[in-house]
Amino acid sequence: MNIFKSVIYPPPSLFLNVLTGVCLIAQANYGISEVRGAHFAYSKFWNWKEDSCSKSSACIAAKVSGRTGMLISYTPPLVAAVTSFFLPGVLAAPRGVLVCAALGLHFLKRDLEVLFIHKFSGNMMIDSAIPISLTYFTHTVLIIVSQYFSTGMSEPEINLTYAGIVLFLVGITGNFYHHYLLSKLREKGDKTYKKPTGGLFNLVICPHYLFEIIDLFGIALISQTLHPFCFAFGSMCYLMGRSVATRNWYKSKFENFPSGVKVLIPYIF
Repeated sequence: MNIFKSVIYPPPSLFLNVLTGVCLIAQANYGISEVRGAHFAYSKFWNWKEDSCSKSSACIAAKVSGRTGMLISYTPPLVAAVTSFFLPGVLAAPRGVLVCAALGLHFLKRDLEVLFIHKFSGNMMIDSAIPISLTYFTHTVLIIVSQYFSTGMSEPEINLTYAGIVLFLVGITGNFYHHYLLSKLREKGDKTYKKPTGGLFNLVICPHYLFEIIDLFGIALISQTLHPFCFAFGSMCYLMGRSVATRNWYKSKFENFPSGVKVLIPYIF
C-alpha cells in the first residue's frame, strides 16, 4: 500500500472509483469474449456477426465502411482530448498538459492512420463501432477528470513522468511502424489477407497491440492517477484476447503457420 501511495495520487472520489472499476471489468470481459469467439466486428472479424445474423430473420446487421467505423471509434475521444485544452483547470500543471497532449496525439495518430495509412478489406458493424467509441470517449474523459482533481494535491513521492514520456514515445512509434507494415501487405484494390512480416511480426502476431499497450501505460505513468492505469490494464486484457483470436484465425487460414510466433510478447506469450 505504501508503494501504491508513493506512485499514484489518492483517488479523488468514490464515484470515480466505481466508474473506474466498472470500465475495467467491461474491458476485461471484452477480452474474454474475443477468446470465446464473440468478436468486435471489425478488421478480420468484421462479418462474423453478419454471418450469424443471416441465420435469423429477426437480426439486422447494420454496417458502415471500415474506414467510417474506425473514424466513429476514434474521433470522439480525440475531440475530448482537444477540448481539454480549453479547460484551464486541467492544464494548471505541466503534468496535466502532458497527459492531455499524449491523449490527443494518441487519437490524432489513430485518425490519420485511418485516413492515410490503413487499407480496409471489409466493413464494420455499427454495434461494434459505437461501444468502442463510447469506451474510448469515456476513458479519455475520466482520465482528464482524474487529472483535474489531482491539481493542487501533493505530488507522488516517485516521479514517473519522464519514464512515462519515454514509454509513450516508444509505444506510439512502434504502433505506427507496425501499422505501416500491415498497410504494405496489399496493393491497391487487393482485399486478400497475407501473413505479416517484418518488424516484430516474425515473433508475435500482433506487435501493434503490444506497442499500443506500451503507449497506454506511458500515459498512465505520465498521469500517475488511478484511472489511466486501470484503462491501460483493461486495454491489455482486451488486446490479449483479440491477439489470441487473431493468431487462431491466422492458423486456420494459413497452412504450416509457424508455432514460434507468439500471441503478444516475444518468446513468452
